[in-house]
Amino acid sequence: MKMRTLVCSISLASATLLAATTVQAEELRVQTSFNSGDYAYHYLQENWVPKVKEVTGGDVTLNLMPTGSVVPYKETMDAVAMGLLDGDLTAPSYFTGKDPVFALMGDLIAGYDKPSQFLDFCKNGGGEHVLQKAIDAEVGNKVHVVGCGPYKREALVAAVPIRGVDDLEGVKIRSPEGLAADVFKRAGATPVNIPFSEVYTSLQQGVVDAADASAYVNNDASGLNDIAKYPIYPGIHSMSSQQFTLNQSTWDSLSENDQKALHKWFYNAFNDLADAVHQKDEQLVARDKAEGDITVIDWPQSERDKFREVARDAWKAYAQKSELAQEALDAHVTYMKEHGLLKNASSQTDNDKSEDTQS
Repeated sequence: MKMRTLVCSISLASATLLAATTVQAEELRVQTSFNSGDYAYHYLQENWVPKVKEVTGGDVTLNLMPTGSVVPYKETMDAVAMGLLDGDLTAPSYFTGKDPVFALMGDLIAGYDKPSQFLDFCKNGGGEHVLQKAIDAEVGNKVHVVGCGPYKREALVAAVPIRGVDDLEGVKIRSPEGLAADVFKRAGATPVNIPFSEVYTSLQQGVVDAADASAYVNNDASGLNDIAKYPIYPGIHSMSSQQFTLNQSTWDSLSENDQKALHKWFYNAFNDLADAVHQKDEQLVARDKAEGDITVIDWPQSERDKFREVARDAWKAYAQKSELAQEALDAHVTYMKEHGLLKNASSQTDNDKSEDTQS
């Protein structure tokens, strides 16, 4: 009888130990702004989603869902706050209607030369802090910013050669409303607001001469370069950022080690994704240059700097629309000056004084 009792006790202890070591990982349901067929979506699913469980020691898994899976793309912030989603991986610029700060945090048109710069601004230059304040202002302390930043620099699709800022004069360019349209308008172009789904036919029919579209690899896949044979690469304008957020209660439920792991995971994933997209772009550009049917235009740095100076006026106009927007721009300008991306004044006030002197 004693032997049987001992065996049962050992079996019970073993079962308890086994249960403790097989606790089910917490699944994070995160809706993205990617379509299910996007290169970036597949790359993250194949290469980085599995690593979440690895870096958290089995505590957390990630269910990365394409756009619109649970709520419309402009409603993810509220859905995360309410707990309908555990998190989102989406473009802050979708929330520009709530506050202009999201335009400046979502895509500082013509601001950065490489995704790694914008990612570093978010991680080390105050970007996360500003974005957190912007989200808190909308939904209270219910959403935590894990990270932010872009993964691609968009090429500019063009059916006419645009070799510098002066060539933008009179060009009809498809652009979303807002900051991007304002920058192009200040550069002399004529922005035309049409849905992305109509870009191909609009270029084909001459409704527009150029288009704010996507990365070179995506433009190639959709056939845009076949009908608009003067793409500008590397692009001169858009570098759309993404935000990775979690519901605050969900974030608080994670261990400190898991929180640090997810923060590190985001920046490792997006820097790697940016490199992968860049390599794909470079391969396609080299192919197109060799074949000769498409003329790939690379603006000299002097023209890129000139375009950035045009864009700065548009940044300032947006910054004046709210205190948070001004704080976002100040953080951008400080970082960009420290890293040699702005040639003139080191602060917004100095910029204003310089312009007053010139006038």
